[in-house]
Amino acid sequence: MTTSATPAVDHPVCLALLARYLREAERIVNAWDLYADEHTDLDGWPFDDDAYGRRASRRDADTWHAFQSLRPHTSALLETAQTQLERLPASAVQPRWAWQHTALHEAAAELDALHQDWQTARNALPATATEGSAVYEDAFAERTAEAWGALDAWATCGRAVLEIYATTHHAKPAPAPSPAPAAAPAGAESRGTGVRR
Repeated sequence: MTTSATPAVDHPVCLALLARYLREAERIVNAWDLYADEHTDLDGWPFDDDAYGRRASRRDADTWHAFQSLRPHTSALLETAQTQLERLPASAVQPRWAWQHTALHEAAAELDALHQDWQTARNALPATATEGSAVYEDAFAERTAEAWGALDAWATCGRAVLEIYATTHHAKPAPAPSPAPAAAPAGAESRGTGVRR
């Protein structure tokens, strides 16, 4: 959500931030999938629970950090996408865009709330709990683990915003309604007929 501390950013810049997040999230998830495949048995159970948990925490933290430059602009992106959806002809709209847009709204609200929770939790930590300390990292890992589902929603549904934008700029505008025929002036029906009054 754009705040007073965050300057307004042009829509194309917001779209570029979204595209960058989607690339980063895909890279992070691909690395995680590769790790999980190599460190779990055929039933999906990790060989080493502690190592697996630490690697999952790193995935969550990396995705959280990747999202932070986009987070202040999600509301503007979604508002613009909604306006564009409403203006597109029905034939150009993908049915999934509506539910993806809703999922992104819900995820953005959750991430904003978690960001506020993290600010509060971080401020409540003792002065000795600096970044890198066990207390700080445990609190941060808890927050990013809670955020994973919403971050993943943006990674999987966020492309819809780019698709809506692209369709808006390539779709033919709906044809303007034909103007109504002008009303004939009074008495015109009797002119030129050769009929005398």
